[in-house]
Amino acid sequence: MAEMSMNKAIHGAFRRDLRRFIEALTIFPAGDLQRAEQLATAWDNFDDQLVFHHEGEHEIAWPALESVGVSHELLAQMDAEHETMAAALTAARDAIAALRRTASAEDAEAARTAVQELQTVTVRHLDHEEAEIEPVYQAKKDTAEIKAMGRKFGQVSPSRGGRFFAWVTDGAGPDELAAITGSVPRPVLTIINGVFGRTYRKTIAPTWRT
Repeated sequence: MAEMSMNKAIHGAFRRDLRRFIEALTIFPAGDLQRAEQLATAWDNFDDQLVFHHEGEHEIAWPALESVGVSHELLAQMDAEHETMAAALTAARDAIAALRRTASAEDAEAARTAVQELQTVTVRHLDHEEAEIEPVYQAKKDTAEIKAMGRKFGQVSPSRGGRFFAWVTDGAGPDELAAITGSVPRPVLTIINGVFGRTYRKTIAPTWRT
């Protein structure tokens, strides 16, 4: 089993959702407002998770990484890639909102095109970040700076934490699950996911089982 950071496990969830949206939009049944609402609800979660992750990287991860030797120039490049992603995310957000209103074939196609563009720039960034920074997470995981970073990321409400863990484990592979449970004790994860991840499992997870 290949060892990976929690950060890379989160990246896996973004990649999965982008593939899921593209597949769902490719076969979208024109005129189905219920399906449009279901996809838009799943999108709201994805959108929130991506924005929250990137804001957290800028505010929490980058200072910690710079303190253990990652160059300011590389982190500035990562932020520039985030800006490119933010523009594509805005376009996809608008396209999904239009589909939510109309459920038309034209808007489904426009949403698929927008999400494909978001997938292109996002995967390019995730690949770059993992190539440059994943080795640092592995080499420095036991340092005080990286441990403190992890604690800061964990300072969220139970409801956000529960939705996050339900989402990040939905479809995760063995390596990703090992990274997640390595960061959070399994009994704690079970409680948070079980109690506070209920809404995700009821309203969003079924989107990908349809």
